[in-house]
Amino acid sequence: MQTSTIFLIIGAAILALGIAVFQYFYKSKYKTSRNRIYALLRFLTVFGLLLLLINPKYKQVTYFTEKPALAIAVDNSASIEHLGYDKRVREAVVRFRESEQLQEAFDITFFKFGTTTEPLDSLSFSEKQTNIAQALNSLKTLYKNEVAPVVLLSDGNQTFGKNYAYTLLNTKQSIYTLVAGDTIVYDDLKLGQINVNRYAYINNQFPVEIFATYNGTNDISTQLTISSSGKTLHRETLNFSPNVVSKVINVLLPAEVVGVRQFSIALSSIDSEKNTTNNYKNFAIEVIDQKTNVAIISDLVHPDIGVLKKSIESNRLRSVTLLKPSEGFGKLNDYQLILMYQPNRNFSNVFDEINRLGKNSFIVTGKETDWRFLNGVQSIIRKEITGQKEDVLADLNLNFSSFLIDDLGFENFPPLENSFGEVTRNGEVDIALNQRIGRVRTDDPLLLAADQGGKRSVYLLGSGLWRWRAQSFLDKRSFEDFDNFVDKLVQYAASDKKKSRLDVDFNSFYYGNGDVKIYCQYFDKNYVFDARATLNMRVVNKETKEVYAAPFLLQRNGYEIDLSNLDAGEYSFTVTAQDQGISRSGSFTIIPFEVEQQFLNANIASLRKLSSDSKGTLYAIDDTEMLINDLVTDDRYRPIQKSNENVVPLIDWRWLLAALVALLALEWFMRKYNGLT
Repeated sequence: MQTSTIFLIIGAAILALGIAVFQYFYKSKYKTSRNRIYALLRFLTVFGLLLLLINPKYKQVTYFTEKPALAIAVDNSASIEHLGYDKRVREAVVRFRESEQLQEAFDITFFKFGTTTEPLDSLSFSEKQTNIAQALNSLKTLYKNEVAPVVLLSDGNQTFGKNYAYTLLNTKQSIYTLVAGDTIVYDDLKLGQINVNRYAYINNQFPVEIFATYNGTNDISTQLTISSSGKTLHRETLNFSPNVVSKVINVLLPAEVVGVRQFSIALSSIDSEKNTTNNYKNFAIEVIDQKTNVAIISDLVHPDIGVLKKSIESNRLRSVTLLKPSEGFGKLNDYQLILMYQPNRNFSNVFDEINRLGKNSFIVTGKETDWRFLNGVQSIIRKEITGQKEDVLADLNLNFSSFLIDDLGFENFPPLENSFGEVTRNGEVDIALNQRIGRVRTDDPLLLAADQGGKRSVYLLGSGLWRWRAQSFLDKRSFEDFDNFVDKLVQYAASDKKKSRLDVDFNSFYYGNGDVKIYCQYFDKNYVFDARATLNMRVVNKETKEVYAAPFLLQRNGYEIDLSNLDAGEYSFTVTAQDQGISRSGSFTIIPFEVEQQFLNANIASLRKLSSDSKGTLYAIDDTEMLINDLVTDDRYRPIQKSNENVVPLIDWRWLLAALVALLALEWFMRKYNGLT
């Protein structure tokens, strides 16, 4: 407490005493023995009121005991059940929950993981893929400021993601691995990764890269066979030994029929092999007969052009040609879409030919754009000419309905460079992104789509897309999301399909280990997105004739249905808008892909390295009690007594207010009782 506050309190006590003495001894007409009590009450009341005015602060210290956190992460993937350890994993979880010693020593949280990580409520062992690295990184982030050991109950078999044995070298958490799987090594042949393009062109050959591995102690020989529709397309003999444990096989296969084609790859089994499930794999391709050709026309050398080319060609159905404005004239009929980057007066012939041919266009503007020229050659937007430049941020418009756009985190993307000036729109346009200056969202569009007079146009009013692609990679550790965003813009702009009230977005085939999701958009008679519609889907298995029916769920500016529970096979479907007489039909294929059944043993080597590098220990699942005892007796994980010190102003002490009220009431009652006014 400060010295000045102490002097104020002393002064308040003297003043309160003076008031009490003055009223009950100096000024009082009746001096009785009760005056001392009255004076004491008045002194306490006045002193309390003065203390509230001074409002001194005091320190309040509370003590509490904090137990260390313990995270128990349980593998919920199908490989646990395939290896026959599902029952023992459930028993181990029960032991952790019922251990009184563990409950007293730790603040325990249970998690389950497969494709994602979430709190553990129940175990189904139905996850189709496993990402152990993602689970461990999630726990590392959650407990980054704590000493929190992690118990990883898993077989160590990961189907996608980074190698978890090398991703947590600097973690503070010790990881104790409880192995759910056989540690005995058997002779085993296995088909690993299959690399193949999603699309191929009719009457061409497409490459397939196959990884095959052998785990064993003998020299063996096996037959690799690739077949489709009961026809063998390729056969090859592979030889393995303890010194030759892996092979990479490259094959060219013919694309003879348009549509989705399924292929099967098989390795003939050996006598001592225990698990033959991982000797077989399926894949599919879609054979197409044409490619979307995109011309990017620019008078500038800019990193955006390379980014656009890379993103567009990430879809193998697209081909990009870079042209100067002078080179484009007379050639534009060879392209389905013309992308013009920061047009100026040199683009005059290009615009004339686009208008003559009725071509769709995609225009990207920036600080080098000649807006006097651009305002004169197209009528969809006009921009005020000021000669000044500005940086603009992006805000996603949730009412955009021309096609589905996922939120890539646009609000966190770097700004784009633009010419300063108000934008005027002519006719009906659909705004996907609005401009934002600092924290102020404007009505000016940043990205818009237009469908007028049978021609589609996309306008991006800012340059610097290369920064967006780089930021997307930093956020997602992949270019895929940004490239898909650009691909949807190109797909919309390149299409000459008339707008429909019911649009269905789906893939021709899906792999059984991934999500099977279909998206829809429904519009009213004015082609405005209608969020009140009831959309239903009827799916029929072409082989078994089994019917699955379910409604779509509203998701932002579209509808979504998840069909991941369907078995592998070929399906036809019909989407119907209830009470509207509108429907759309299609078909898709789910390719069999049981990646979780490819494993024969637990991955002891990676689990041991993970435990060793994090200063933890590896245990067999039968040693659960030993793990519990080691955690409880480890001196690194002891409850810690902590103190919490708060500086509290006296006015927050409610008991003082209550005491003042009581003192005043008591003094008033005693004075009235004794006949004093």
